[in-house]
Amino acid sequence: MSTRSQYPLSVGILLEQPVIRFALRNAFNCNNGNSYQGELSAICHNGKILFDGNLYDELTFTAEAGTFLIHDVIIGVNFHWQRREDQVFEGNLRLIVENDKLTAVNLIGVEDYLTSVISSEMSATSSLELLKAHAVTSRSWVLSPILRGINNTETVKGENTPERHIVWYERDDHRHFDVCADDHCQRYQGITRLSAAKENVRKAIEATWGLVIKDENGEVCDARFYKACGGATELFENAWANTHFSYLEPVRDDTDHTLPDLTVEENAIQWIRTAPKAFCNTRDARILSQVLNNYDQETTDFYRWKVTYSQEELSDIIRSRSGIDFGTITDLIPVRRGPSGRIIELRIVGSKKTLLVGKELEIRKWLSKSHLYSSAFIIDKQDGKFILTGAGWGHGVGLCQIGAAVMADRGYPYEQILAHYFPGSKLEEL
Repeated sequence: MSTRSQYPLSVGILLEQPVIRFALRNAFNCNNGNSYQGELSAICHNGKILFDGNLYDELTFTAEAGTFLIHDVIIGVNFHWQRREDQVFEGNLRLIVENDKLTAVNLIGVEDYLTSVISSEMSATSSLELLKAHAVTSRSWVLSPILRGINNTETVKGENTPERHIVWYERDDHRHFDVCADDHCQRYQGITRLSAAKENVRKAIEATWGLVIKDENGEVCDARFYKACGGATELFENAWANTHFSYLEPVRDDTDHTLPDLTVEENAIQWIRTAPKAFCNTRDARILSQVLNNYDQETTDFYRWKVTYSQEELSDIIRSRSGIDFGTITDLIPVRRGPSGRIIELRIVGSKKTLLVGKELEIRKWLSKSHLYSSAFIIDKQDGKFILTGAGWGHGVGLCQIGAAVMADRGYPYEQILAHYFPGSKLEEL
């Protein structure tokens, strides 16, 4: 990469494991005074790191220009594509103890980190303008809390009473590193997915080096992203804390910006039952293959999808996922929707208990063995079954990756793509 300066980041790669197996592909210096190369392993023993016959509180392996491999990295934690794979990383490696287990942390500059992120979140073969847009979005996202001095270590927030369970999950809950490497933060899989197309990725990073989007007050935007909005984007406060950001206003994902009021149930039903024109309304395999890695392409329905449960199956899933015995589920009632049609508050009615649940991610978690694609769905009851018909994939706040891919394919420059999904934001160099 460029010799220009980079903001240093610490990225949690593999979290809280009893044993971490890794391979140093070059000679790395260790803070224990020795040099190591090749296949190695570390074990958590009585709150310490057992490595090379000795116990340590922390280990750091550094090299001027080396790479290392971590075995059995977990990706897609708690999602339907969860699996383990070996991953290769640049930069330096730190091993620490968290909750009597070992965590592997990658120490790397933000621009090198982003080279991986935009290849891990999408395909390295994506169009250059899409990669540029995603580079700016991801850079803004990762630096926003750091530059604003936010240090929030509380993972789950919300309101939990006998009648209401309103929960959201904060991103800033890592005590010993800046971000994790999975979907909870941003997908970061080192140089694992960089291939012959890596030069395209590096061009996007070089072209946008240090560029972020800022709000009207000059603060770096908390720029979120996801797979597919389903035709309309969502407000920040409907997914996370009750904070409004002017650059995350709802947007119709089309050249026609007219958006019906999808907070009204009848409008949401009409919207989700149909397939309105939108950038992310595409089945173009060529475009989708640019945006999605192989395991993401295991899901083919992005814009509109359907899930059917028997009453017994739905009751079992909700009981298992919520830890609450509702008895037999008799109804699911949308109470409040956001401007994208996503359900923010859902009333679950059972033979033993009725409860209001939110926000969007909690609803998605409770109504699926992994996660529903989104909370923008309508409910039909037919022949003892619950049929959920939904729109989009993800929380819907900020950049719609598939929509942005279509825009780039149609010739939009990255500046216009960012202006579309983050209205009123300003592109500036740090």
